[in-house]
Amino acid sequence: MIEINSYEELASQLGKELGASEWLQVNQERINQFADATLDHQWIHVDVERARVESPYKSTIAHGYLTLSLLPHFWNEIIKVNNLKMQVNYGMDQMRFGQPVITGSRLRLVATLHDIADLRGICKAGIAFKIEIEGQRKPALEGIATFLYYFK
Repeated sequence: MIEINSYEELASQLGKELGASEWLQVNQERINQFADATLDHQWIHVDVERARVESPYKSTIAHGYLTLSLLPHFWNEIIKVNNLKMQVNYGMDQMRFGQPVITGSRLRLVATLHDIADLRGICKAGIAFKIEIEGQRKPALEGIATFLYYFK
């Protein structure tokens, strides 16, 4: 885990891989809980028997937005940013779902500092991210997440 205490310390990482998170298994219980939380109960995600028969994957798959929602968890395993008043999610760019996450797959985040700017004392950091699927060449999701860091 990398530890950052200031804008200057973060800026020194520009263009560098910041790290990789631990692997996390996406099981059916997590998928069902996400479906309940978002009211998205499409059969491809929650009906194990039907998916086994009708899905081209022969299994249920995670919601794409479930994969995206794991980004903060994974991010906190890679970096600890100290001396903050607050952190805000600012946006997503160039986000693409590369392939579905089959239930039972393990995911991790690999992140690189893509760009950084000082906006009158607010740090705007663009993080190039890939959420990888263990044993797969193509990532489940990739893009650039932009965070605003309000350093003290």
